[in-house]
Amino acid sequence: MTTIANNLQQVHHRIAQACAHAGRDPATVTLLAVSKTFGPEAVLDAAHAGQTAFGENYLQEAVEKMAALRQLGAPALQWHCIGPVQSNKTRLVAEHFDWLHTLDRLKIAERLSAQRPAHLAPLQVCLQVNVDAGPTKAGVPPQDALALAKSVAALPRLCLRGVMSIPEPAADYALQLPLHQRARAVFDQIRSSGLPGLEHFDTLSLGMTADIDAAVAAGSTMVRVGTGIFGGRVKPAP
Repeated sequence: MTTIANNLQQVHHRIAQACAHAGRDPATVTLLAVSKTFGPEAVLDAAHAGQTAFGENYLQEAVEKMAALRQLGAPALQWHCIGPVQSNKTRLVAEHFDWLHTLDRLKIAERLSAQRPAHLAPLQVCLQVNVDAGPTKAGVPPQDALALAKSVAALPRLCLRGVMSIPEPAADYALQLPLHQRARAVFDQIRSSGLPGLEHFDTLSLGMTADIDAAVAAGSTMVRVGTGIFGGRVKPAP
């Protein structure tokens, strides 16, 4: 068993333990492997261990990695953009990714919808919500999320799937849980709003390596784990 395969097994075990403590079925939590800065060989190792969903922050790197994996004969994988997207990069997301977790502006949503190729399924999107007004974090303020959801849900080439949040780091479970619960409250508000176009609104993307337990307790349906699977990463050169 490779190191990555062993790490995946340990992360799944940790998710199962967190679900047991929260009284949840582990099958309700999807693991998203954050492969940013790691090469196609590392992704291929994870894919051979059964991992199918991968998250990327750096768009050009991700597109090149996808092409390299196709050349390596990798199985079909699901690609999630979990980094910020500027207007001049929306086409890369629209043409190459299956999911976007960081949607926080209608302008970006409109560009993605217009640029999504007709032969692809609608782009699955989550609204990024800034639950703690973190100065270094992107995201729509919680009080504006419902209005943005209404506009995004009406766009033809997008499918609004849920809410994502990356709070400022908190030291322990007791501090992490309330932050994730704020995102859960926004998710619940949108889901119960009766807005049209929310037939597939089912995803609460919360939690990373350091705060899986609190995220699962708050109701996360998708946790994003990088270092826990691939190890420490080196930031790419500019």
